[in-house]
Amino acid sequence: MKIVALVGSLRENSFNMQLVKTIQKRYRTLFDVEIADIGILPHYNEDDEHAPSEEVKWYKQQIVEADAVIISTPEFNWSIPGVLQNALDWLSRVERPLVGKPVLPMGVSQGALGTVRAQLHLRQVLMSMGINANILPPAGNEIFIGAAGQKFQDGELTDEATLQFLDQVMDNFVAFVKEETK
Repeated sequence: MKIVALVGSLRENSFNMQLVKTIQKRYRTLFDVEIADIGILPHYNEDDEHAPSEEVKWYKQQIVEADAVIISTPEFNWSIPGVLQNALDWLSRVERPLVGKPVLPMGVSQGALGTVRAQLHLRQVLMSMGINANILPPAGNEIFIGAAGQKFQDGELTDEATLQFLDQVMDNFVAFVKEETK
C-alpha cells in the first residue's frame, strides 16, 4: 500500500514532520509513505491550472498513484496553514485526484488541544465539492497530539500512550483503505 503524506508545516524541526516520519518508520511493514514537498508548489492561480508547472504536475501525479493520503497539520490562527491550503487548492481543480481518495487528517501542536480547530477546518476543506475526499470516520480516529515538546524526542514520537493510540488508528486506516480501494 502506498500513502502520500502532506505536512502543513515548513519549519525545519516541525513536530508534524516528525509525526509523519515516525509513521513512515513505525508502520513500514504495513505501507510505504512518500512525503510530498508542498513547499515547492507555486501559489495556486486559476490562470495556470490547465498548464501547471512541473512541480504541480509531479505533485498531482504523486496523489494519483497513492492508495491513500495522510495530512498532518499544525494549527495557525485556529486554521490550517496557507501552504497546506495552497496544496489542497491545486488538488481541487482540473484532474481533482483527491476525489474519493481515502484520507486521514491528523496534527501536532504545543497547545493542550492539539490541532482540534485546524482539523475541523481541514475536514471542511476535504469535504468541499472540489476535493470530496473519503475521510476516515472520526469516531475514535482523531489524532490531536498536544504538548508536543513532551511527546517527541530526537525527532521521533516517543510517548507510549500516544503511540498505542496511533497503532489503533493506523490499523483502522489500513482496513478503511483496503475496503475503499477494493
